[in-house]
Amino acid sequence: MAASGGNQGVHIAIPEPMSAGYSAEAGAYNLRALPQYLAALHGAGATAIVIPLHETPARVAKILATTDGVLLPGSRADVDPERYGAARHPLCAAADGARAAVDELLIQDAFNLRKPVLAICQGVQTLNVWLGGTLIQDLPDEMGERVDHSPGREITAAHGLAVTAGTRLAELAATAAAHGEAQPMMANSSHHQAIARVGDRLRVAAVSPLDGVVEAVELAVASDTDEHWVLGLQWHPERTVTTNALSREIFHQFALAGERWRAR
Repeated sequence: MAASGGNQGVHIAIPEPMSAGYSAEAGAYNLRALPQYLAALHGAGATAIVIPLHETPARVAKILATTDGVLLPGSRADVDPERYGAARHPLCAAADGARAAVDELLIQDAFNLRKPVLAICQGVQTLNVWLGGTLIQDLPDEMGERVDHSPGREITAAHGLAVTAGTRLAELAATAAAHGEAQPMMANSSHHQAIARVGDRLRVAAVSPLDGVVEAVELAVASDTDEHWVLGLQWHPERTVTTNALSREIFHQFALAGERWRAR
């Protein structure tokens, strides 16, 4: 995908959301979901490098050598609960082994080389588990239904967001507010799982205020000079980049982080 703007040299790796072997609906899901991520990156001036899930680890490594950041997208699959030491809940969907294998390579590369990471929906759940965290396997069953976290893609303001002061996300929200973003902050929502125990080195950056469900995490930096930019969101900012200032700012700052990494 062609890039535009000052960050056009920034290449962001993004895996296909679902593998063909996982579901007969995978192709249709990818055709619907993937262009939204690509458009959001394009709008931020970055070039998306799509990683096919059938690639060998050696081929993925070669592709990653050309990239400056990682975007982990959503999926209809769930993370295998064995990965965080839990028995499978009856409503936990099967894992997508091909996607999980590619995600592992992308996360390893990003953390080994300190590349920026933006993890969205199932992507943030994968990241949290990779860092030693656990998941709520079905929100309605385990947390009740005070908040509907799966109201449908057409609902762009499903519930509020309470952003943690002093976080990277709070800085992004402040910039968005300066650009005219209306308050209170709202998020779309398309998930039945969520973070339970937060992974090592992550801190909570936002919650759903009515039920306390974790809506965002970020890597806790050791100092002001720590440049490892890692942000995970339970909602889908790629769906609202044309209408929401915070969504645009998230992708803009992600692209800038990739630019800084490339120039290091």
